[in-house]
Amino acid sequence: MLYIINRSPYVFDIFALLRIVKPRDDLILLSDGVIAGLKNSKAQCALSASYMNIYALENDIIARGLSNYLSDNIIIVSYIQFVKLTEKKSKLITW
Repeated sequence: MLYIINRSPYVFDIFALLRIVKPRDDLILLSDGVIAGLKNSKAQCALSASYMNIYALENDIIARGLSNYLSDNIIIVSYIQFVKLTEKKSKLITW
């Protein structure tokens, strides 16, 4: 399963998502969702404790000026890599 978060963790209950994820699931942060990847934030700490691979879209990180503030645990991807990730997973859920 690929979970797509495109909303800020300030308006989205990330803990609700974490209750349903499985070890082989992946998560990608898009748009304002990249805020969840900020170093030492409550959302980032919760995500890092999960078993998921966590990705974030590079263009959205740059657009928000967050390049220097993103956790090292987040895998930064391009649009092409994002498309490949969606092709890899048979199911997608957007939150």
